[in-house]
Amino acid sequence: MNGLLVIDKPGGMTSHDVVSRLRKLTGEKSIGHLGTLDPMATGVLPLLLGRYTRLAQYFSSAEKSYTGTIRFGFATDTYDAEGQASGPLVALSLTLEQVRTAAARFHGEMEQMPPPYSAKKIAGTPAYKLARAGKPVELKTARVCIASFEIVSFDGAEAGFAMSISAGGYVRSVAHELGQDLGCGAHLGSLRRTQAGVFTLADAHTLEELQPLAGNVDALEALCLHPRSLLPHMPSVTGDDHSLGRLRNGGQANLPEFSSAPLVKVFAGQRELVGIAKRVAGTLFQPVAVMG
Repeated sequence: MNGLLVIDKPGGMTSHDVVSRLRKLTGEKSIGHLGTLDPMATGVLPLLLGRYTRLAQYFSSAEKSYTGTIRFGFATDTYDAEGQASGPLVALSLTLEQVRTAAARFHGEMEQMPPPYSAKKIAGTPAYKLARAGKPVELKTARVCIASFEIVSFDGAEAGFAMSISAGGYVRSVAHELGQDLGCGAHLGSLRRTQAGVFTLADAHTLEELQPLAGNVDALEALCLHPRSLLPHMPSVTGDDHSLGRLRNGGQANLPEFSSAPLVKVFAGQRELVGIAKRVAGTLFQPVAVMG
C-alpha cells in the first residue's frame, strides 16, 4: 500500500504504537510518521506508507498547532500530567488576566529548554532514557518560534489554550515555564494537535474508522490524501511515456510541462506519482526519488 494517511491519534498510544497498528490493518511493513506525538497527546499524525516513505526527506519541519489545558498548582518531572509531582500543591489565587499577562512573553523567537523526559539526544542517548535511569540530564536550549499562544479560558486551576509553535518546540516546556513565572508551578494537562504543516484534523481518520477496512488495500488507499496535494511547494508535472521511462530508470528527461521550480512532482496521469525530479536546465530534469 502506498500513500500518505493522516491519523487522529488517540491518547495512551505512542506514535510507534500507531505505526504498528497500521501495519496490521494494511499489511504494509514500510510505514513512517512525520513528527512524533507524546502518548498523552491526541490529534494529527501524518504517516507515509509503502514507497511514499521515500518522500520523507522532502517534508520540511513545519509549524504545528495545538489546543490543550495547563494545570496550575504544581509542576511535574515530565512537565505533563503523566509525570510525578516535583513539589507540593500550591494554593492558587490566579485570575484569567494574570495568566494571560504572564503568557504574553511566549511569543516569537526564543530559547527553550527541552523537558528532561524528551527524545532529545545527549551523546546519542535519548534524554528520557537517562532520566529514567536516574542519570544526569544535561540538555541545551534550542531556538524555537511561537507564532501564537492564546489563553482562551481559566477555570479553577486549569487554563485552556491554543498555540502554534515551530517544529522541535515543546508545549510542555511552555507550560512548565509559565508555572515558574507565576510562582505556583504548572504542567501540561492535555494536548491535541490540530494541524501539522498542511495537514489538519479535517484530513484525519481514527483507527476505529479504519478497523472495518482491515486488509482492503483499495479502500484504505482511497482514504489517503490525493498525491497531487502533497508537498504543495513543488509543482505537479505530467510526463509522457518516453520521459517517464527515462526517469524511472534514473535517466534525465525533458518534461513536457515546463516549471522553473528546482523540484517537481512527476505524475503518470492524475494520481500515479512516479517520483521527484530536480531541474538540471530548462526543461531537463534528473530524478532524485523514484517510486518504482
